Amino acid sequence: MADISEAKKAKIGTSRFAEVEQAAPVAVFALTAAFKADPSPLKANLGVGAYRTDEGVPWVLPVVREVEAQMAADHSLNHEYLPIAGLPEFTQAATKLVLGDDSPALVENRAMGFQTLSGTGALRLASEFLKLRANFKVIYVPDPTWGNHLSIFNTVGFEVRRYRYWKPETRGLDLDGMLEDLKNAPEDSIVLLHACAHNPTGVDPTHEQWKQIAEVVKSRNLFTFFDAAYIGFASGDIEKDRWPITFFVSQGFELLVSQSFAKNFGLYNERCGNLAVVVRSSEAKGRIKSQLEKLARAMYSNPPNHGARIVATVLTNPTLYAQWSEHIRTMSNRITQMREQLYQKLKLMGTPGTWNHIVDQIGMFSYTGLNVKQVELLKTEFHIYAMNSGRLSMCGVTSSNVDHVAKAIHTAVTTVSSGL
Repeated sequence: MADISEAKKAKIGTSRFAEVEQAAPVAVFALTAAFKADPSPLKANLGVGAYRTDEGVPWVLPVVREVEAQMAADHSLNHEYLPIAGLPEFTQAATKLVLGDDSPALVENRAMGFQTLSGTGALRLASEFLKLRANFKVIYVPDPTWGNHLSIFNTVGFEVRRYRYWKPETRGLDLDGMLEDLKNAPEDSIVLLHACAHNPTGVDPTHEQWKQIAEVVKSRNLFTFFDAAYIGFASGDIEKDRWPITFFVSQGFELLVSQSFAKNFGLYNERCGNLAVVVRSSEAKGRIKSQLEKLARAMYSNPPNHGARIVATVLTNPTLYAQWSEHIRTMSNRITQMREQLYQKLKLMGTPGTWNHIVDQIGMFSYTGLNVKQVELLKTEFHIYAMNSGRLSMCGVTSSNVDHVAKAIHTAVTTVSSGL
């Protein structure tokens, strides 16, 4: 056998992936890893978007425990594949939850649900459909928005544009800027709207502001895509949190809604989501479903059962639903209490700047206005881990660490220049 040349030896010994670049770490997961490695007893993770009890630990909702016990004892259940579109009981119940039982879209058979891999999966599947099957080209997202929105829409191939949303001067909504940007959007653009508890700012439009937004969306013939990751979790009130969606449906809009059951059911690792579809004609539903099935088949084939069956069981049982309603109020109320306590402590210390935005904002996150250097000080001097944007997860604030968090913010603001 002939000797293998040195060049061939070198080629054989080199990985085909030698030219693959190292990607930057996903910021929120890197932050959690750094938090876990920190030995300090004072450490606090205010980065991760997951609920914690006042003891600082994850909470499995009691109603979820109850249903899981029932499922474990039910030997008629099995592990057969679900349909590509998911568990029918789940998609029907989830769609009713976000639209309301008396929604005209449901009454007129113009709405449907499609089970997805949590809210992220709904966003990705819908993006594939809108770009590859419905031929949309441009999508507008709020500035700022959840970082994964940009990753998803860019990956699919959309031209991603931003509309103004956050107004640093007021720590609130830049309604005039938002409306101006949407008025200048080309017809047939998609506009992504956060239904409630905007991530990362926690700033939501009022009902009157939503009506103004709807007028512009209608006048510019834009397509509405709602991201609804916090229905029920934001305020503890389902009807209040879904109001923007139900209002848009009442105004005759066709729209998509990405739903997640990570926060409001605590099913973070079950990847339980739904894509709700509202159209003007019921005959379009079958064609849309067929395309979604083709796309899902090529991505993940079909969705998981466990979380979907839990949610379906709870949402369709009045007794269990009542228990769950109490649970979401418990979570929402604790976050509201922590907002108030943190605000009062900053106020008491005379922390420079205005801090009422902490209590004015809603949901899991507070967009504090802290800059990168101030956030770095929180970590290095106080072992408090937060996103560089200044976004704090209020779920990580507890009655035992709120003094520490307030002191850290006060120190950062008074020792690091910020323009506050």
